[in-house]
Amino acid sequence: MIAVNTFAHIADVHLGENHDPAIKELEIETFSKTLDICIERKVDFILICGDLFHVPIPDLGVVKEAVTKMQKVKELGIPIYAIYGSHDYTPTGTSIIDLIESAGVLVKIARGRVDDGKLKLDFVQDEKTRAKLVGISARKMGLESKYYEILDRESLEQERGFKIFAFHSGLDEFKPHHLRMMETTPISLFPKDFDYYAGGHIHKRSENSLPGYEKVVFPGALTGYGRDLESTSQGEKRGFYIVNFTDKLESVEFVEIKPVESIYYEYDPTGKSSVQVQTELKDNLAQLDVAGKITVLKVSGELSGGKISDIGFPMLVEELRQRGAIHIHLNKNGLKSKEYTAIATAGEESTAIESRIFKENIGEVKVSVEALQSESGLRISNELLGILREGVKTNESKGSYETRLVEHAFEVLGAKKVIDG
Repeated sequence: MIAVNTFAHIADVHLGENHDPAIKELEIETFSKTLDICIERKVDFILICGDLFHVPIPDLGVVKEAVTKMQKVKELGIPIYAIYGSHDYTPTGTSIIDLIESAGVLVKIARGRVDDGKLKLDFVQDEKTRAKLVGISARKMGLESKYYEILDRESLEQERGFKIFAFHSGLDEFKPHHLRMMETTPISLFPKDFDYYAGGHIHKRSENSLPGYEKVVFPGALTGYGRDLESTSQGEKRGFYIVNFTDKLESVEFVEIKPVESIYYEYDPTGKSSVQVQTELKDNLAQLDVAGKITVLKVSGELSGGKISDIGFPMLVEELRQRGAIHIHLNKNGLKSKEYTAIATAGEESTAIESRIFKENIGEVKVSVEALQSESGLRISNELLGILREGVKTNESKGSYETRLVEHAFEVLGAKKVIDG
């Protein structure tokens, strides 16, 4: 009888993303609980498909807690394999992932070289199960697609044994609608007939299949942030996969991680003044049981009068906090006044409006980056606009907010900040 082997597939942990102490601690607790389940289920190894941390050089306190837990896993004989995610990547080629590997806590499996114009990847074989792992790490703004174009697929396809291909990219064929503007990669650039394709980067869980690519899996974000908190509060499950295999794939199981409850409240202010909106929101929110929960408040619609700034959102958020909400995520991106709506073209979605405005006006702006006038430039512009939409986070000072915006903007642009003098 052939022994059944097991591994865990995790992605997009994003440790250190949130500045709110409560949600920051929740991220660590969720990761720790995930590793505890891996131990309880006696997995043979763990595969992390990118974005273990939210930035290449994260807060060292967060790193210490994560590495301490991973070290315990390693001491129990469970190796951890990983690839870079888009948030792990640095132009210098060194991030905290490399330091953790140097300490012997994990093993990077994205190994290769360019030979005669072809990217040749080397397999990493798990000692216990004999599974063969290979992958391509992410780069900023989907630039890893260039690697896929020159990938020597034939040599990878000829390899025998149970094979896992790890990646941190969106795929054309399986792109969620809300990410339709994201630059993605066609799966035809992947090597065919691997037993399991372990994905990362897409924060929405999915299991997919196409001829030659029978099991393509995205576990989604483990905890998530921003839009993820919103979708979680609406019922989307968070977690990771446990995969059973022999000399072939036997089964995949999604394991839900739910460390804390969340509550979602949506309000449409259309046809009401800013004064009416504040009064109604205050009364309606008072009816919600928010104690001990992540609270997501989404306000979307068009005011009939008054300004958005007239609505006392900081006061409303503070009242929720005083009533015991452990974290408040406020989304008012879809909230508009008549003055704003007047410039929009009827029937266009907000992202379409933004793209049109950028396309129509970008030629008038004197910029040094010629790429901003391309389709890629439009995508970058929308990413920058998304950063601006995030707004000030809970307990974040104005100075910290401005610094974060600048850092994120440079990250999206893939540029370096120049300091005068």
